[in-house]
Amino acid sequence: MSVPLVIVLLLTLAAEFTNGLTDAPNAIATVVSTRVLPPATAVVMAAVLNIAGVLVTGTAVAATIGTGIISPEVISIYTVGAAVLTVVVWSTVTWRFGIPTSETHELVAGLAGAGLAAAGPSVLLWEGWRKVLIGLGVSTVVGFAGGFLVMVIIHWSVRNLRRSTGNKLFGRLQILSAALMAFSHGSNDGQKFMGAFTLALVLAGVLPQFQVPIWVVLLCGVTMGVGTAFGGWRIIRTMGFRITRLAPVNGFAAETTAGLSILASSSLGIPLSTTHIINTAIMGVGSTQRLSAVRWDVSRQIVLTWLITFPICAALGYAFSWLVKVVFL
Repeated sequence: MSVPLVIVLLLTLAAEFTNGLTDAPNAIATVVSTRVLPPATAVVMAAVLNIAGVLVTGTAVAATIGTGIISPEVISIYTVGAAVLTVVVWSTVTWRFGIPTSETHELVAGLAGAGLAAAGPSVLLWEGWRKVLIGLGVSTVVGFAGGFLVMVIIHWSVRNLRRSTGNKLFGRLQILSAALMAFSHGSNDGQKFMGAFTLALVLAGVLPQFQVPIWVVLLCGVTMGVGTAFGGWRIIRTMGFRITRLAPVNGFAAETTAGLSILASSSLGIPLSTTHIINTAIMGVGSTQRLSAVRWDVSRQIVLTWLITFPICAALGYAFSWLVKVVFL
């Protein structure tokens, strides 16, 4: 392996680590905040099931990231390096303030910006971007509406149960829904940086074609798990405590909605923001009590971060890619 390739691969792992810091905690935020599982147990569960999600569900999302966002034929490993460096920079900034952000959108925007600097507008591939836009719609509309609907159905189904009985029942069920959320996160988000990692190996000639090796799956999965253990609490606090007050039944509804939506998207190779969908599902669940039950000031801050992620990360990717061309090429 050449020195530039090693640097790009290390940057990709650094981006995967920040994914653990900022995105993987989404899978366990509600189960920790409702005190169904202690943080250490939840982190271990999330790390194991993230890897399982990738191993069991395939690598369709990784292929979308690696071959569907920008044309691999007209870029170099420096383009990939610029994109993943963008993720590291922006994720670290948002993590510092405890704001959940989407590594999905950071990565695709970074790839787009870096690709534009390297080869111009023709580098962008519509098929991959169509899937990104579908994922954006699913993560916002389906997340909120699904969380609201699932919560209404649950309330109607268990309306005759005593509160203590309901809390005990859904406390147990939430372990399953949190496991589903962690597994589905691996099936989608866990694949994205594996796609970038594999793309770099293909561009450098290490791999003859785009096919994610098992060692890449394991390496990236473990790296993400370490990131979650290292600093995931900042995001867990925002997701689980600051958006709305959660009981086990609320956590179960939000996680079930998000987990099933993510698995459906993964099967179609659609890169979906797990941050977006669990956030909007929590908002939808909270809204079934009353609109004021949701802390909309915190939600507005999160939504604002979503909106500025695309232009900022595209600009950073472009700038990093342009700088590499000027200095090294």
